[in-house]
Amino acid sequence: MAAISNRYARAFAEVVTERNLNPDQVRGELRSLAEVVEQNSELRRVWEAPALPAAQKRAVLDALARREGISAMTRNFIAVLIDHQRIPLLDQIVRHFEVELDRRLDLTKAEIISARDLSPEEKRVLERELGRLTGKQVRTSYSRDASLLGGAVIKVGSTIYDGSILGQLNKIREHLAESDSY
Repeated sequence: MAAISNRYARAFAEVVTERNLNPDQVRGELRSLAEVVEQNSELRRVWEAPALPAAQKRAVLDALARREGISAMTRNFIAVLIDHQRIPLLDQIVRHFEVELDRRLDLTKAEIISARDLSPEEKRVLERELGRLTGKQVRTSYSRDASLLGGAVIKVGSTIYDGSILGQLNKIREHLAESDSY
């Protein structure tokens, strides 16, 4: 099923980039729709029911798209998923779409965990430095973990940069343990 969801995700990412659609808007619309489908079992049953005509399913989609302010392109993409009975794969398709879109836009994700909330200026500096370090545009998410005591831990892909006080204390502990073994 991963191959199928990946195919739909790549195709829609291609549409978004070729038509210069707002990637953040489309990403948000897809997430919103996936959340609505996840939380509404009745809607999911309607869209997944093979006995219901596709026109009725699309009418429900149109009403939802109007209510949620979904763009025509995103609406059309969901209609394709409905018509091809791929709604059960929606969450997986959205995840693959986001990865593919980031790849096409030369974006990388960074997760920044800090001991305290960062100011807007601190965030700008971190994002600028991460962009310089990775050579890519960086999309960041922030969270707080007071157990770090100070500093931050930054995760970019599989690379972790640990500039936290807790991380430094752990390195000192490891170094001391190695020294004791001699």
